[in-house]
Amino acid sequence: MQIEVTELELLERINKLCRSITEKHPDWDTAIILSRVSQFYFTGTMQDGLLLVKRNGSAFYFARRSFERAVEESPLSCIYPMESYKDAAAVAGSELGKVLVETEMLTVGTLERLKKYFAFKEMLSLDNIIFEVRAVKSPFELHWMKESGKQHKKLLEEIAPSILREGMSELDFTAELYEQMLKNGFHGVSRFYRHQTEMIAGQIGFGENSLYPTNFDGPGGMRGMSAAVPILGSRESCLKKGDLVFVDIGFGMNGYHSDRTQVYMFGGTPSAGVVKAHRKCIEVQRHTAGLLKPGNKPSQIYETVMSSLDSDFLHNFMGFGNRKVKFLGHGIGLHIDELPAIANGFDSPLEENMVIALEPKKGIAGIGMVGVEDTYIVTPEGGQLITGGEKDIIVV
Repeated sequence: MQIEVTELELLERINKLCRSITEKHPDWDTAIILSRVSQFYFTGTMQDGLLLVKRNGSAFYFARRSFERAVEESPLSCIYPMESYKDAAAVAGSELGKVLVETEMLTVGTLERLKKYFAFKEMLSLDNIIFEVRAVKSPFELHWMKESGKQHKKLLEEIAPSILREGMSELDFTAELYEQMLKNGFHGVSRFYRHQTEMIAGQIGFGENSLYPTNFDGPGGMRGMSAAVPILGSRESCLKKGDLVFVDIGFGMNGYHSDRTQVYMFGGTPSAGVVKAHRKCIEVQRHTAGLLKPGNKPSQIYETVMSSLDSDFLHNFMGFGNRKVKFLGHGIGLHIDELPAIANGFDSPLEENMVIALEPKKGIAGIGMVGVEDTYIVTPEGGQLITGGEKDIIVV
């Protein structure tokens, strides 16, 4: 198994993008790709640059900083130096015709700079098309996601329990866990596509802190360091016996992520009610994973699973109080939040080798968040688990 992406794979990704755009917009001319993660997907390098893809499949990658590194890292031959967009226009031409851009990433300032040197006839959104192209993973991508999943399992089942100790703060635990993540191959950052979403490792909370309201679009919560930095752990919240410990973190290697949640009970035994709620979440996860087959629609999976749950369990399911999410899982890859979501409105059938993180969770007043999250590959037999979870509360 090769551990570096090949020119052949990158060219196939670009051609797949062209085919996908043509299906929706037959008269398109140019795709403009500005986000660094998408540039990495199509070129194998992540620079301050501009990628232009034409309808005939030709591509031009202009690297401002660093051109030298782009040439070293990318197997493509279509890489050019650039000081400003004027240089790009001189090579690729200034008339771009009907263009598609990543509208979620494009700022007004960048658009004005582009229009200074390029002429557009019309501008359409490219965001979902790129996500659809990226949703089905290649053997190269699956290799790195499986490797991430292996290290994720080791981290949460072997390493994290050994770090927990009475009196340590959430921030202490996060710092020591992050150190171990790096030592075990983590690429250092959890990337999200959602605008202004920041996360170093994930959500970590002792006791009821895992129920605390947060701007992050997930069922769990955390207090964070302060109002200014609501991520990372609290300096003031310290671990005591009988605390539930909620750890929802991403892992990643070579750009590709896995996602998993593990719950621990420190210095005590979880009550029968807590265990029951947690195990019901595992049951929901396994039910949902069994439906991750090519041809099944995410919206139908969501409706099937949600309609099977009784009203008592649905109380504080997928959140707490009035803060709940309306999905059971999400696509994952170069970003932690990718397509498709297991939710209403996602009606395109699943395809083999999509990768989905399933995260059924339930808040319990006075205790914290219980439940699970694991990462699965879509296969004809159902979801293939790659993070080794579906695990009971670990007593420490």
